[in-house]
Amino acid sequence: MEVGVQKNASWWSVLKAHARTHPLMASGLLGSLLLIVALLLQSSVLLESPEQHQFVQYALLGGLACFLGTSAGAIPALLLKSIPQKLEDSMLGFAAGMMLAAAAFSLLLPGIEAGTEITGSNIAGGGLVIFGMAIGVALMMGLDHFTPHEHVQTGPCGPGNERCGRAWLFVFAIALHNLPEGMAVGVGFAQGDVSIGLPLTTAIALQDIPEGLAVALTLRAVGFAPLFSVLVACATGLLEPLGALLGVGLAGGFMLAYPIGLGLAGGAMLFVVSHEVIPETHRNGHQMLATQGLMVGFALMMILDTTLG
Repeated sequence: MEVGVQKNASWWSVLKAHARTHPLMASGLLGSLLLIVALLLQSSVLLESPEQHQFVQYALLGGLACFLGTSAGAIPALLLKSIPQKLEDSMLGFAAGMMLAAAAFSLLLPGIEAGTEITGSNIAGGGLVIFGMAIGVALMMGLDHFTPHEHVQTGPCGPGNERCGRAWLFVFAIALHNLPEGMAVGVGFAQGDVSIGLPLTTAIALQDIPEGLAVALTLRAVGFAPLFSVLVACATGLLEPLGALLGVGLAGGFMLAYPIGLGLAGGAMLFVVSHEVIPETHRNGHQMLATQGLMVGFALMMILDTTLG
């Protein structure tokens, strides 16, 4: 409990006290949210065209494919209570490798190319993507800092976590993973470029399979019933189509919004991989297997980007 906050204080009071204690983090979150709202507002009129409606449909279908990947991965947990830790770390390493490659080849590099084409300058094009990355990282840092959630190894964290049931804490933790993935899919289809959106969607849907299984097994390991664990894991996958709609809205407006949106989604994904996924695979003494899985996932994404892009 933060200093100066009574034990029976409301969650809003706890949140405000937490913000006062961490002003830079709060400012970063607020600033990123305001910029995202501004991008959404400026794109709202442009998205009314029939062509943009088709891009929204592509993004929604891509998000649904990722939801199905999460659900497919979770279903085996109805019968499995656990898998060897080595296998789980390898699978999560594989997912991390695909996310890293997707961020690089399907988000950041196309963003730099688009920004350079729009501005006529390599430096300005790269600067737009870096600006987007800064927004994405600030958003994820703020959400991670101010959202109550729980991880198996590190326990509950975030202001007011003691007021939430343990199931909800796990749900919030998983949502922090799935939201940027959905946003990436939406941004990938924001200009109707299937060569960007299709490999990105394929990669994220594939890496959602081991993630879905890991989530469901984690819930089972902490004592939740098999069916409940699977349903919760599947439900968290709904953040992906919602994130896809957010992503296509962010990058579907004026021309500069596209490279900024690609950078934003790429930065958010890089944050999740570095801050959550890779550390999780290195906590159990299986770093080499996790790294090997990451390399395989990275290589597979490169192949997908070449063949589908």
